[in-house]
Amino acid sequence: MQKLRIAIQKSGRLHEDSIRILREAGIEFNNGINKLKSEAFNFPLEVLFLRDDDIPQYVEDGVADIGIIGQNVLVEKNKNVHIINTLGFGKCRLSIAVPKAKEYSSGADLNGLKIATSYPHILGNYLKENNITAEIHEISGSVEIAPGIGLADAICDLVSSGSTLFMNGLREAQVIFKSEAVLISGNNLSAEKQEIINRLIFRLDAVKKAKNNKYILLNAPNNKLDEIIKILPGMKSPTVLPLAEEGWSSVHSVVNENDFWDIIENLKAQGAQGILVVPIEKMII
Repeated sequence: MQKLRIAIQKSGRLHEDSIRILREAGIEFNNGINKLKSEAFNFPLEVLFLRDDDIPQYVEDGVADIGIIGQNVLVEKNKNVHIINTLGFGKCRLSIAVPKAKEYSSGADLNGLKIATSYPHILGNYLKENNITAEIHEISGSVEIAPGIGLADAICDLVSSGSTLFMNGLREAQVIFKSEAVLISGNNLSAEKQEIINRLIFRLDAVKKAKNNKYILLNAPNNKLDEIIKILPGMKSPTVLPLAEEGWSSVHSVVNENDFWDIIENLKAQGAQGILVVPIEKMII
């Protein structure tokens, strides 16, 4: 049987989460220090540990069949690969940042400025699309110090919390690109490898759905069941079981994380009691 080769970061922002999602999908492999590749024990998969910036090229060249990469790197490298799944982690944004004292109201304020960045391709596209004339100064690493040492007037860099910008006297002025980890694929894969990819995506989707939902159990007065069921549609409909105490039922359902607290408040208002919230390990619909 053929093995699917997946490239992930050997270190860096997405390394731990990439390993975690594969293991939560039931794939067991070793990832010792300085390991360049590892074969899964229980799935036809070989994991390659590569530099982040190299992953799109390796996938395009067919050295790896698929890879986990941030959309920011994927778009910046502009290789002939395509996204086959979004993974829900590694979320960040690529933003223009300016010195705190500098006025900024729109992209037009960038005209005539020198902008330091490690993402000249994405920044160049943004400037072109918005008819902004600015000089791009490409540097790698420590972009945020460029204005402080007189190398640039502004920067374009990844932002998560904004604390690094703050410490360097900068403020976020304009988000130009939003990114998260994605699964990419090369071209012309064999039917056998494509089938393995489909199996892998099935597992990854089950893990992602579980992360986005909670299993809840509650006790409800029977005279309020209709109202409570309307609040809790579940995947099809809630499970309702009679309790030993007459006039009460146990209701089980699945709630999306984004709606969780609003739903809990509504349930309490309808008389629900003893609400238990349980994390879901896998969710297959």
